[in-house]
Amino acid sequence: MSTDIYCFARLAYILVKIRRDEAGVDPVLNPYSPGAGRKPAALVGRDQPRRDWQIAINRVEAGRTAQPVVLYGLRGVGKTVLLSDFRRSAAERDWMVAQVEAGTGKSLREALGEALHAPLADLARPSAGRRLLKALKTAVSFKASYDQAGTWNFGLDLSGASGGGADTGVLETDLRKLIHDLALAAEEENVGLAILIDEAQDLDQSELVALCAIAHAAAQDDWRVLFAFAGLPSLPRVLAEAKSYAERFNYEKIEELRGSVASEALTKPASEDGVEWEDSAVALIVAESAGYPYFLQQFGQDTWNAAHGLKITYNDARVGAANGRAALDSGFFRARWDRATRAEQNYLRAMAEDGDKGSSSGEIAARLGRGPASFGPIRANLIAKGLVYAPEHGVIAFTVPGMAAFIKRQPK
Repeated sequence: MSTDIYCFARLAYILVKIRRDEAGVDPVLNPYSPGAGRKPAALVGRDQPRRDWQIAINRVEAGRTAQPVVLYGLRGVGKTVLLSDFRRSAAERDWMVAQVEAGTGKSLREALGEALHAPLADLARPSAGRRLLKALKTAVSFKASYDQAGTWNFGLDLSGASGGGADTGVLETDLRKLIHDLALAAEEENVGLAILIDEAQDLDQSELVALCAIAHAAAQDDWRVLFAFAGLPSLPRVLAEAKSYAERFNYEKIEELRGSVASEALTKPASEDGVEWEDSAVALIVAESAGYPYFLQQFGQDTWNAAHGLKITYNDARVGAANGRAALDSGFFRARWDRATRAEQNYLRAMAEDGDKGSSSGEIAARLGRGPASFGPIRANLIAKGLVYAPEHGVIAFTVPGMAAFIKRQPK
């Protein structure tokens, strides 16, 4: 390159940089994405569960067994994000994958059936092997078990295929038949089957028992299937109460991000777009968010939008933290608070006196001037609404970090 051309190119670069510095960061390119289950630009601090899942996939493909993976933790720590990462990694290996969410008004039977239709339809072809044809016919019968008016045919004549029989009406029997035949078909296709259940604590008892029993049978007989469950901190206890051998599942507690990992969740996405964070700005947002991934994304988004240059300053972070807190109060927290009745809100106010650490049911009743037994229906309703959970007998705690502080800010 000649000297004149080099100088011109250098001048053009400087002019563009000056203009960009003056204009500040582009909100359209904001890399932070608060929202339930939304994949962050930088999925950091979750190397161990992601590695464990990849090992499990490799083991299944090698003909070995792998225990179900159970992700548990408070809301906002990224369990759904991680579960979806599991789904993508299995799909990239061409596995049959079904990811469903419990507690949405659909039974597990219906949710799983509908989630499995698309991957099965993708595999259906005239040259399908015997095991795949059998699995398709079994899936057709499973569909009939919850929707007699609807039919699947996958564009193939399945009249001569074996299979079917997943329509007895007994969930464990039907689901076991379906998953077993799908696992055999997966082996024939040289792939695997992945079943992922989010909000698993909202499954009813029969569904939990069926899944645990089927996972146990799959491990005993080397089926080509992997299970992953995600839910609140009560999920390990709920699974163990369904079947004692669920205690041997692979449990991964998902918590807030700490130290340099929390900082990386902020700085890494920005650096990829040429934006830097001042150390003091990072420290402020990490502290304000307490390292919870959802909050990091919210505060990161609002700090980015408040910045005026390609270096995010402490003052930008102060504005971002204030705006982020307001956004959480009006959305993330408010949506949960407004779902509670007046009586339930009074119960939550009594809980808030103990902060986020959890409260004794007896102490809450004493504060409200009534016997503990009289609050049983209120506790049950709050648990059903996903606002609280029972970490142990006689103790109740918020499912959302920071909920106690929000409640204390609400007028009575």
